[in-house]
Amino acid sequence: MGAAPSAGRRLGWKAGLSAGAALLIVGIAALARHRAGPPARCAPGMVALGPRCCGEGQRLDDAGRCAGAPSRCGAGLSAAPAGCVAPGATVRIAAGTLRLGPSDWEAQGVVEAREVFVPAFSLDAFEVTEQRYAACVAAGACAALPLRGEPGVPVTGVTLEESARYCAFAGGSLPSRNQLAFAAAGPSSRRYPWGDTGAVCRRVAFGLRAGPCGWGATGPELAGSRPDGAAVHADGRVFDLAGNVAEWAAPDRPGDGMSGTHGGSWTDEAASALRTWNRRLVPVSTRSPDLGFRCAYPP
Repeated sequence: MGAAPSAGRRLGWKAGLSAGAALLIVGIAALARHRAGPPARCAPGMVALGPRCCGEGQRLDDAGRCAGAPSRCGAGLSAAPAGCVAPGATVRIAAGTLRLGPSDWEAQGVVEAREVFVPAFSLDAFEVTEQRYAACVAAGACAALPLRGEPGVPVTGVTLEESARYCAFAGGSLPSRNQLAFAAAGPSSRRYPWGDTGAVCRRVAFGLRAGPCGWGATGPELAGSRPDGAAVHADGRVFDLAGNVAEWAAPDRPGDGMSGTHGGSWTDEAASALRTWNRRLVPVSTRSPDLGFRCAYPP
């Protein structure tokens, strides 16, 4: 028979086992924390720089802009010398019935429950960017505005009239509140453009100024930088119907000095601002760094 292990060897073996078990527990806990944490904010092809998602190879300048030529951009965006830019694409929205209020308890007492038939129309897949608006200014059809200097971000600080003038130049008009709501909610009355749950930072550009998705932002994200939050339709996807910039809708009663904005923006800190039924009435002369627009067109 062999000699029994010494007391020192037994103690060393037990200590090694305990250390291994402790490392395993720490590893499992770290994996659990990683899986339970918030999803990555930026889509593949983009990198998180401060509160922004910029193209790979870019830097964040002192004004909070994505600067420099990107080596890669997110899916659907093109890499240009001045940054990542969304195309001027449109999506056809099939006719259907918009149902607001009854299916969402949070809408009770906030929005008038109603059903309305929305005829087919086409809608900009992306919010109107500084690049597109600058082309209208160059053509002499739009008023010049102070721009941030990033071609791919939505144009902001634009009044209702200026937005409508651009849409006329582009061959369309400002969408009605029913068109914007239906593009976001769809015939199934989604709570958010992507579905009924999951208002997380990788899907929507909100809470970028004072959390929860970022701190210190001074303007919106690149149009189309959150592809996971797009509203899916049979003919394509519509981006940023929640968050990034709130969007002008054509007034219900032209001439009364007020109109609705939809979708919430990069400044909003609560997910309730992102609901497909959420609407705010503001004066038509409003200029705000979190207010932009997109256009609707005949189908």
